[in-house]
Amino acid sequence: MEAETNIENGQVTSLRDKVVMAIKQVYDPEIPVDVYDLGLIYEITVYPVNNVYVLMTLTSPNCPSAEYIPTEVKDKIQQIQGINNVEVEVTFDPPYSQDMMSEAAKLELGFL
Repeated sequence: MEAETNIENGQVTSLRDKVVMAIKQVYDPEIPVDVYDLGLIYEITVYPVNNVYVLMTLTSPNCPSAEYIPTEVKDKIQQIQGINNVEVEVTFDPPYSQDMMSEAAKLELGFL
């Protein structure tokens, strides 16, 4: 169920859209593309009481930023006005692959 929709500057922006925009501010320090476009975000759920659940992965289980990236995702989401609780879970199933990247990320990294 989608949380309340807000109207700002003549645009309708859902809380889920705000969560996506917040996640897009987080970058893997070794890759110049945000974690959303890299395909690291598997699931975003916004509950009616403005709690947010994010299921994500990392580029590898040995990622040097394994502690940093999920914490930064959580921190960015918590900065959104009206958000209550944020849970970020990291999984490696399915394993990450470059096929999960957006077209923009593939272009930025020279894969297209």
